[in-house]
Amino acid sequence: MRLELLLTTLAALLATALTPTPAPAPASPPPPVARNWPVGTRPPVLRAWDPPSTTYGAGHRGVDLAAPPGTAVRAVAPGRVSFAGRVAGRGVVSVELDGTGDPPLRTTYEPVRPTVKKGAEVAAGEEVGTLEPPTGHCPEGCLHWGLLRGETYLNPLSLLPPWLLRRGPSRLLPLTDAPRHGLGPARAGPWLSPALPAGPRLSPARPAEPSPRRPR
Repeated sequence: MRLELLLTTLAALLATALTPTPAPAPASPPPPVARNWPVGTRPPVLRAWDPPSTTYGAGHRGVDLAAPPGTAVRAVAPGRVSFAGRVAGRGVVSVELDGTGDPPLRTTYEPVRPTVKKGAEVAAGEEVGTLEPPTGHCPEGCLHWGLLRGETYLNPLSLLPPWLLRRGPSRLLPLTDAPRHGLGPARAGPWLSPALPAGPRLSPARPAEPSPRRPR
């Protein structure tokens, strides 16, 4: 009887261990509080955010931004440095963002050589480290930029407002075929048609007056 109970307990424990832990419920999107990109100006995204289906499942818990080693890595928003050191041989800097709730949003940057210390207050755009050589995460130099609230990973690109995501300012192009003053398509040179005969040209604003009659 005891052996049967023990086998039943072991089977239940084994089933629990083999059951994948579901991922936490999706959190509300973070506010767009970033004021700059962490590297460069709209760097190419080599790999996008791909949240795992379970807590320990495969996925990509951040974005990879292309940048050469030695590039300055900057805080995207004001906050306090919560970690600056090495994890598994990689330099990592984490910054808790001001005014983003409880627990606060936390951005992570790796692999970087930190230029700040834990507890330091940083402003948006302030350098927090320099990008280290590739560590195998990217075939070429890249910054792995992460975002968390508590232990929940979020898409760091959601921190960026639309004006930072755009490639550049909008430009007004000249309308080369637009009519000028309602007189027809624009042409190079005088607006009058070259088909008109030489001589005095009458204004198109009013018709010519009739010639005065001679007195009889």
